[in-house]
Amino acid sequence: MSPPPKAPPPGTRRGPVLLELDEAPRPDSRPPRSETVLDDLQSPADAPQIDVSDAPVPQPRTMQMVTRLVGRPPSRLTRLFLNAGAALFVFLLGVMALDFIDGLLTRMPLLGWIAVALFALFTLAALGMALREWRAWRRIAQIDGLQRQAGAALAADSLDQARAVTDGLVALYARRADMEWQRQRLAERRAETFDAQTLLTLAEAELLAGLDQQARREIEAAARTVAATTALVPLAFADVAAALAANLRMIRRMAEIYGGRAGAVGGWRLARTVMTHLIATGAVAAGDDLIHTVAGGGILAKLSRRFGEGLVNGALTARVGIAAMEVCRPLPFLAQPRPKVGNLVTRGLRGLFGTDDKG
Repeated sequence: MSPPPKAPPPGTRRGPVLLELDEAPRPDSRPPRSETVLDDLQSPADAPQIDVSDAPVPQPRTMQMVTRLVGRPPSRLTRLFLNAGAALFVFLLGVMALDFIDGLLTRMPLLGWIAVALFALFTLAALGMALREWRAWRRIAQIDGLQRQAGAALAADSLDQARAVTDGLVALYARRADMEWQRQRLAERRAETFDAQTLLTLAEAELLAGLDQQARREIEAAARTVAATTALVPLAFADVAAALAANLRMIRRMAEIYGGRAGAVGGWRLARTVMTHLIATGAVAAGDDLIHTVAGGGILAKLSRRFGEGLVNGALTARVGIAAMEVCRPLPFLAQPRPKVGNLVTRGLRGLFGTDDKG
């Protein structure tokens, strides 16, 4: 029998007592961690994309055909064949007309002289049309020359060259009564500028800002026409003909707005110049991005294939219009905002549904 524990002396504090118990470990109530569950879970990057359709993206077949028709330059042999054939046809037609008039003068002098007068009148009209075409193309060449001079003035920062470009712009629009107020404002404020960049920016703001708004309206109307024609006309090649006519008319209007005059032959040559500029700037190579951005990819094609093609064709028409602005505009875009395809197509479609803002 063990002796009882001794009592602590008075005045000392009693410390805690530690008791060691040999207890079994408590079982963990949580289930064991399963590595297979975590391994089977997918990361957010592996999740399927939202609103992705397997439907084919609408392709701008109409505008692709228009681009091939207008932008493809004929070969030298083709040009020689066409020019020689046209010259031969005009020569034979003239010889036949002269032979007919000579015989008519011998048999019936009065009718012969009437035929001579009509032939002379037709010849004068043909010469007048040729002169008009030459003057129209020379005016477009004048605008192209102003573009090059403006680029050289900005590169050299030459105030004298910028003044020469400004004088050329004023002379280009000297006969337009609707720009009298703009010319007066430019004349009043041009003395305040002391460098080429400021002077050309002032000329752009005073003379070209209003013309840019008119050009945007024409592009929106052409894009609206092409989009509606592609979506609503089911006839083969009818949409191609309508898109070709709308684009040619738009390019002619661009030249007229900015001071050029495009006749029948000049309008076709200007259209080829615009298509060449479109290819040179790489806008045609960015067509896939345009399709996915504007047309909404396969979702729009799933809703309506024809409407998707119409929207993409309208967007490409807007891109052609922007290229026509860059070709026909006497100055590059300096301070004025460059038009964007998305904005033009949006406003054009708003006009299609009758909600376009006319302000």
